[in-house]
Amino acid sequence: MHNVPAQAEWINRQSRMQSRLAETGLKGCLVSQNVGIYYFTGSMQTGYLFIPVEGEPTYYVRRSFVRALSESKVRTVEMGSLRTFGIQLRSDYPTLFSEFDGQQIQIGTDLDVMPAQLYIRLAEAIPLAKLTDASSLLRNVRSVKSGYEIGCISRAAEVAAAALEEGISCLREGMTELELLSIIEKAMRIRGHIGLMRMRGYNQEIMTGVVAAGDAAAEPTYFDGPAGGRGLSPSAPQSVSLRPIGRNEPILIDIGCCIDGYTIDQTRTAVIGELKPELKAAYQAAEAIMRSSEKLLRPGITPEQLYVNALEMAEAAGLAGHFMGFGRDQVKFLGHGIGLEIDEWPVLARGFQEPLESGMTLAVEPKFTFPGLGVVGLENTYLITETGCRVLSASPEKIYKQQ
Repeated sequence: MHNVPAQAEWINRQSRMQSRLAETGLKGCLVSQNVGIYYFTGSMQTGYLFIPVEGEPTYYVRRSFVRALSESKVRTVEMGSLRTFGIQLRSDYPTLFSEFDGQQIQIGTDLDVMPAQLYIRLAEAIPLAKLTDASSLLRNVRSVKSGYEIGCISRAAEVAAAALEEGISCLREGMTELELLSIIEKAMRIRGHIGLMRMRGYNQEIMTGVVAAGDAAAEPTYFDGPAGGRGLSPSAPQSVSLRPIGRNEPILIDIGCCIDGYTIDQTRTAVIGELKPELKAAYQAAEAIMRSSEKLLRPGITPEQLYVNALEMAEAAGLAGHFMGFGRDQVKFLGHGIGLEIDEWPVLARGFQEPLESGMTLAVEPKFTFPGLGVVGLENTYLITETGCRVLSASPEKIYKQQ
């Protein structure tokens, strides 16, 4: 099932990053995070990737060097100890590190995910480099997807849609949330889902998704999303619990699927029987917000505008207090970028003022939370096109019902 992009894919990623480095005056970027290394090299072995502002990147690998050699699409060398890493850099890029006669040069790195201890050790190992934050550069480069990446996300969408149908076909009163998710997860795994979805946020974890019914879906938790779920215990306080699913209560099925590293994110609402009138009205409000968002999803609009529009619509529907959570646990966004990680840029939230671009992929997730009753809403993943947007999610958009 694994698909390998053409060499031009890797060259394009490198050149876009080098253009960003040149714009900011940085002499290079040191990538330490696995996902970032994979994005630029095609391999995820332990080590560091150095991208100079000009010239060829080098992937310094500690383990497994043999595997990295077979996978990597850039120059790959075996790395010694961290103490000798600075010597290797100076040897590989002598012009760069001698340019200022021993003065420190500015090199960017992924400080948003780098542990403080590693930062200190790298600063000691590369004394000629002043390490500065290049997280926004890295995230901006990855926010615009290639045709290959869009294809991966689309394949993940097809797998998620097939798995959802299998889950719904088995849905019955009295089965636990865990049972339902297990059916969905198995259906995705046998079709190539890697079994996890990656998140960049510190201390944020995510499983295959959230399957939660009734009051369990509305239970607040630490997860930075509109619905977290009760979880199996305080050691895993999100997603499914052992709670039986009852009649006439909303079932939130917020699932992701990761194929070849790329993730789709979608939410559908289900019920055994009928939803209460107030929950059905809230679901219809979520649909209206989604339709309005689709009209706005186009190059040139800012993420903040999309979020503010959704807030105004929730307020007009009399549901502002339930939008994207409840009370103190409301989250302050409408959606998020998606790709190799589930929390990519841009975020549809206040403060995100850079206009959307063609090629961005975004998950839009209007949801309403009612303590004691549950959560209703939906989520689609979209591709920004030159003239608007195209939905990548493959599941029919409806309330899934069983009697």
